[in-house]
This record gives sequence, structure tokens and C-alpha cells, in this order.
Amino acid sequence: QVQLVESGGGLVQAGGSLRLSCAASGRTFRKYAMGWFRQAPGKEREFVATISGSGAFTYYADSVKGRFTISRDNAKNTVYLQMNSLKPEDTAVYYCAQRGLADIASVVSEYAYWGQGTQVTVSS
Repeated sequence: QVQLVESGGGLVQAGGSLRLSCAASGRTFRKYAMGWFRQAPGKEREFVATISGSGAFTYYADSVKGRFTISRDNAKNTVYLQMNSLKPEDTAVYYCAQRGLADIASVVSEYAYWGQGTQVTVSS
């Protein structure tokens, strides 16, 4: 079984930056794609970014392209989400997830394991 723990959330003013981290327990972490999703109160969970097992391929939601960067360090079993130029509409709980396959995916149902989430609040 895989356990994922997110960290790095907090309160930031519009235009600011945060870096989220997700630490994974799996011994074959490098074989699997990872994703970041977010969920605002009363809204459905939405895709943010994904990265392939090797780290060679990434894909982003249109709403965050050019502002967010997903990366991974397979030696540390960790995936990151660097968030720049933050906007109030980025406010949400951010979740890290691990897929059961190596290729990138943007659909919630394709991910097998989920972290507890970390709150990101962007003030105007």
C-alpha cells in the first residue's frame, strides 16, 4: 500500500508563491505517474498537473499553465508543485495522488492513492 503526505500549504497574498511537497512511502515510486488535484468548498475535485514516472513528461490544466510547475525527485520519493503568480481563484485544498501506471493522466478515477490534502489560501 502507498501512503502520501502533502505539506507546504498556507496563506499568501495574490501574486505570491508557494511550493507544495508530497512524500510517498512506496518502494517503486519511480514507476508511477503522479498528479496534483485541488478542491474548493462546494466544488468538485479538479485536475491541476501530472508528471510521468520518469519525470520526462508533464501536463497542466489550462488555468495554471505558465504559473505552476510539477516536478519529482525519485531518489527522495517526493513530488513538488511550485505555484507562482497565485490568484484568489487558486484557493483550495490541494491533493497529491499516485497512479497505478507510469503514463500521465488528468482524470481523478485513474489515480489509486491519495494524500490527505493541504490548504492553500490566496488573499486579494
